[in-house]
Amino acid sequence: MDRAEHLLNSFCTLMNSFYSRSLEKLVDAMLGRNMKPASGPDKPKASREIFRFEDFELDRSVYQLRRAGLPVRLQRLPLELLYFLVERRGELVTREEIVERLWGKSVFVDSENSINTAVRKIRGALNDDADAPRLIITVPARGYRFVAPTSLRPPTPSVGIYDMPSPFPFRDKPSIAVLPFTNMSDDRDQEYFSDGITDDLITALSRLSGVFVIARSSTFTYKGKAAKVQDIGRDLGVAFLLEGSVRKSDNKLRITAQLVDTTSGNHLWAERYDRPLEDIFALQDEIVLKIVTTLKLQLTLEQQGLVSRKHTNNLEAYDYYLRGLIASDFTKEGNAQARQLWEKAVTLDPEYAEAYAQLGRTYYWEWIYHWSTDPQTPKRAFELVRKALALDDNLPTAHSRLSQLYSLQQQYDQAIAEGERAIALDPNDADSHYIQAVVLNYAGRPEEALGPLAQAMRLNPHYPPLYLHELGKNYCYIGRYAEAIATLKEAAKRIPSFGDVHLLLALSYLGQWLSQEGSANQTLEPALTAVQRGLALNDSYISHVVLGQIYLYQQQYDEALAEMERAVAVAPTETRSYAGLAMVLSHMGRSEDALEAAAQARRLQSRSTLRGLFNIAIADAVAGRYEEARAPLERSISRYPNKLDTHLMLAVVYSELGQAAEARAEATEVLRLNPHFSLAVHKQRMPFKDPAALERHLAALRRAGLK
Repeated sequence: MDRAEHLLNSFCTLMNSFYSRSLEKLVDAMLGRNMKPASGPDKPKASREIFRFEDFELDRSVYQLRRAGLPVRLQRLPLELLYFLVERRGELVTREEIVERLWGKSVFVDSENSINTAVRKIRGALNDDADAPRLIITVPARGYRFVAPTSLRPPTPSVGIYDMPSPFPFRDKPSIAVLPFTNMSDDRDQEYFSDGITDDLITALSRLSGVFVIARSSTFTYKGKAAKVQDIGRDLGVAFLLEGSVRKSDNKLRITAQLVDTTSGNHLWAERYDRPLEDIFALQDEIVLKIVTTLKLQLTLEQQGLVSRKHTNNLEAYDYYLRGLIASDFTKEGNAQARQLWEKAVTLDPEYAEAYAQLGRTYYWEWIYHWSTDPQTPKRAFELVRKALALDDNLPTAHSRLSQLYSLQQQYDQAIAEGERAIALDPNDADSHYIQAVVLNYAGRPEEALGPLAQAMRLNPHYPPLYLHELGKNYCYIGRYAEAIATLKEAAKRIPSFGDVHLLLALSYLGQWLSQEGSANQTLEPALTAVQRGLALNDSYISHVVLGQIYLYQQQYDEALAEMERAVAVAPTETRSYAGLAMVLSHMGRSEDALEAAAQARRLQSRSTLRGLFNIAIADAVAGRYEEARAPLERSISRYPNKLDTHLMLAVVYSELGQAAEARAEATEVLRLNPHFSLAVHKQRMPFKDPAALERHLAALRRAGLK
């Protein structure tokens, strides 16, 4: 995704959220970070682990309670008591133990009122009703018991929705935002031209590794708005702003530009340029080099060449190129119109590398969004992008596009290498980092994808909602379902018409159900609501597959089968259609039909995803074909080590194959992910229609050591 594709999303960009830590630091200074009592026992060092229950997280490493990714304000004493109760979850914690933990043996306090007040504040923060408690039960005259299902996981790299960087995040280098240059021409239709000059300046500056440059979609949120430079600087987290205006008349061009310090509001440099239109590229280079000089940046010889490189010598071709950027509005019609304009550009200048790269993009989106079923479409995209790179191998957008095309063909090593090349050439291009995260996700490396996604969000503080969609997908893939749900809910608010967001939200709720992280009304019911919204927006085969899975776990077998059959009818050449059908049939006890569907899925597996193969493996395992199920399950778990349902099924497979040690190892992983995993709960949730098949499944898990 590059600059023009943000046009559709600019109305729903996200504002930076900054959270003050001053009150917490003050309390820490007064009470001590560990709250060690004067004569009480030493407390253990803060754990690096995170407790998760319902949609709450209790993070000892930062001493914070969060709900759906947002901090929940809770005073220090109630927070410490909550930690104590959760650490002893399932056990009675007496009032005497609470007094000793919080105040020590020799400290006099009105413990009765103090404990009651602390518990009341905890319940308020958790929205827990004392008369009908979900989380904390009072044992009269004795103490309290924390009873919610809780998982304990080590922290992994996080990119929380609201964990945005503080202002001026890159103090080791100058930071700048280029605001949209104002169109001062008499013709308002020349708006595309002033926007294009802004784009070119952002692109030229962003290729310099010594400066931090904010992405176009963030700066264009200020177009036509009056705002103080200090406010913009704080919002975008930059020290400098470049602003200006453009007047184009016949073959003459006037550009004004000024560089402003966002702290003081002072102009560091300002200039007016009157030039013939044919000097536009030299003038852009001059402005960039003036900024480089003012900010005292040191350029390598390679970077000097990048700054002064030419787009095209043909001004008419350049004009068509800029018009194409405006026309491309993320719709089928806009894509077709942009293609026509870029085709005119390359006709006028057959060596116009940027135009070839953009042309390749139109074929890529046409294939991705099923606007074309012609199998030659991705081939044409490859040809155009390679043509762009043959003309200019230092073109970052072309390398990013090639990365996406390799990913389409599941050539992930090449895709990742091209993404790395794009980032090396333009380290400030937020979308290159975003695309790299997408590719890493497709490659089954979601943990690694968090890094480039975080960088994309830092470079583009008003990041488009598609970034949230990808972040939610990351969290879902690595089993952090509460964070996935919070992120995807936010994405759904920003782009409610994007069906894939609702499908991922449904799968995240389903993941919580399978991991025993919530009840049916907290997981399966909202999952059903989400997938039905997704299906209403896009009647795709994958919508029917997800809906069929949810019906299956609700044990509505006829409805589940009907949805999988619809998926096959809509997409008879897709692996996941037949894999989903095989999974439902196997749980219904129709083993022969299930194996036939699984065989068809395997014949199509060249187009498969890992999750599609996982569903085939489930069908095999349920049908008793354990040897066939083992390899795809092992492959899936190597990519997604925090998927509890995969560890469970692999424990069954190993147990049935007589690999006792391996089965116990998988059971250990299940308990790592959810220490309170219960076979009794699992029995209620598994949709085996045949009681004998269910009992065999449970017996295998018991042999693996689960209870």
